[in-house]
Amino acid sequence: MLLALVLLTIILITGPGAFIIDSFFTSFGLYLNNFFVISTDRSDPGWLGFWSIFFGGWFLGYGPLTAMFIARISRGRTIREIMIAIAVMAPIVTNFWFTILGGSGIYFELQNPGIISRQLNDGGLPATMLAVVEQFHLAPLLVPAFLILIVLFLATTGDSMSFTIAMAVSGKDTPSTPVRVFWAVMMGAVGAILLRLGEGGITALQSFIVVTAVPVSFILLPLLWSAPRIARKLSIEQFGPTREEK
Repeated sequence: MLLALVLLTIILITGPGAFIIDSFFTSFGLYLNNFFVISTDRSDPGWLGFWSIFFGGWFLGYGPLTAMFIARISRGRTIREIMIAIAVMAPIVTNFWFTILGGSGIYFELQNPGIISRQLNDGGLPATMLAVVEQFHLAPLLVPAFLILIVLFLATTGDSMSFTIAMAVSGKDTPSTPVRVFWAVMMGAVGAILLRLGEGGITALQSFIVVTAVPVSFILLPLLWSAPRIARKLSIEQFGPTREEK
């Protein structure tokens, strides 16, 4: 997170900082004002099918693991603190981070048409990110720094997921190190196999995750009404009944 903050600051200072900040507030305001219209619009099936449906299923597929991990690391926090951090602060910070790179890419593309879009068409998203970073004056330092940041984020995600899987399998809040290492190695092995298989293997796994998200969504639905009841029960156990309940 410190490295991400440093890179963010460097980009704002040495890059199109004013354009990025203006784009963030403008687009975020439009998003909030037109949330339901944007969420349900089907005028572009190609884009919306990819983003809305695919990533909606993707997020649902990771919902149980993410919820378990957040619950585990949030012990000692209040529900209000968790909701503010997860439902308010995290989306704002995430959108701003997206605007840092995306806004810079849009700015450079407007200044020199084709310099970013050509890389997107030829090499996909990874090539696009490198193309954006290479436009900055400190590119020789920023490119390796971003690569290190990507590795750190992936390692952190793998560690978090292996911890959660080990916790679910063992039934313990703090699973043993060998169990965590086993699942981390298994995840790494599957990733290596998919990379070996190429784009087809990764696409197949992504499709599998989206398909399995359908039954997972039915598992998550009961939590919408059971979670408040559990929260009320925990509140009574920790702080006693309220004046109205007495």
